Amino acid sequence: MAYPIVPSRIFLTKGVGKHKEKLQSFELSLRSAGIAQCNLVGVSSIFPPSCNLIKREEGLQYIQAGQILFSVFCSNSTDEPNRLIAASVGLAIPQDRTMYGYLSEHTSFGQTSEKAGDYAEDLAATMLATTLGMQFNVDDSYDEKKEQWRISGKIVKTTNVTQSIEGDKNGLWTTVVAAAVFI
Repeated sequence: MAYPIVPSRIFLTKGVGKHKEKLQSFELSLRSAGIAQCNLVGVSSIFPPSCNLIKREEGLQYIQAGQILFSVFCSNSTDEPNRLIAASVGLAIPQDRTMYGYLSEHTSFGQTSEKAGDYAEDLAATMLATTLGMQFNVDDSYDEKKEQWRISGKIVKTTNVTQSIEGDKNGLWTTVVAAAVFI
């Protein structure tokens, strides 16, 4: 009998790398994120029920060289000097932890970390609401004072991990990564 693989923990990480070779800049961005020594496997965007969001430092202690890591992952690259790039993963977690949440990936050009991160959070909240068949309006559902979403009367916490940077002024390849890593 096969047992399902349901992660119990997740951590968010990000990184940036610069090099004359695009692939090497990607590798350096993974090193910056602390996950270059692992084999990354991309998964779709479900945050498992009862999964705990842990700090990056704690999450990195659970991984070892060569390990297969399941992650929701995105990257962006440029060799244009001073071009602003971003990679962001947004997360929407329902207050009822027996329900699943949602993760979203977003890459952009010309967006600051704050704008890209906000967009990724909005996207995760929207995807969660529509997946669960809930009524949701992105403009009316956010309580800025409490920094939380209300979707059909249910509170949803959101967060993101975002890396943005301007392309290297001398035209080196610049790569940014953002990832939600499952443990």
